[in-house]
Amino acid sequence: MADDRFWMWRAIELAELCPPAAGAYSVGAVIVGSDGRELASGYSRERDPKAHAEEGALAKLAPGDPRLVSATLYSTLEPCSRRATAGRAPCADRIVRAGIPRVVIAWREPALFVADCVGVESLREHGVEVVELPDLAAAAMAMNRHLDL
Repeated sequence: MADDRFWMWRAIELAELCPPAAGAYSVGAVIVGSDGRELASGYSRERDPKAHAEEGALAKLAPGDPRLVSATLYSTLEPCSRRATAGRAPCADRIVRAGIPRVVIAWREPALFVADCVGVESLREHGVEVVELPDLAAAAMAMNRHLDL
């Protein structure tokens, strides 16, 4: 869908704002309502050095916000299925709990920090539609070149 590409480019722009970190990806995320309007956005380490992009975007909305059940979340990277930081819920779990029915990603998480990320599989197991835009993967990865991907 043309809208998917538009919003993924918005997420890529957000990822470019991330302060680089040797031990973490730079990721951008946008939550878009069914009316085609941006509800919230975030990027890695935006307000907290341990925060993921999806986590930051979701934190800007009230839990149980009724718009989430018909929203799409755009993330430049596959939502994590495990966290290296103890006590923080994986982003895939947060998305499922929020009730977001659709997620669009540009690339899947490589095994650089967490072996065997299964964020896409976890989302799909919970009934979330996951769309991949591999033609935008290079643009979504560009701000992560310092990680030797």
